Amino acid sequence: MEGSKIINLILAIFLPPVSVFLVKGWGTACIVDIVLTICVFFPGMLYALYIVMSEC
Repeated sequence: MEGSKIINLILAIFLPPVSVFLVKGWGTACIVDIVLTICVFFPGMLYALYIVMSEC
């Protein structure tokens, strides 16, 4: 596993929108993650982990 992928996984746990922004850039995925994180933190974290893991 690459170092950048490990850092993105750690960011997905603690700062989900930042992690999605680094992987996908500013777009629909980032906006959805920001909304999920604001509403309740856990769904935003799960969505960020999904985005980071699907970018293999």
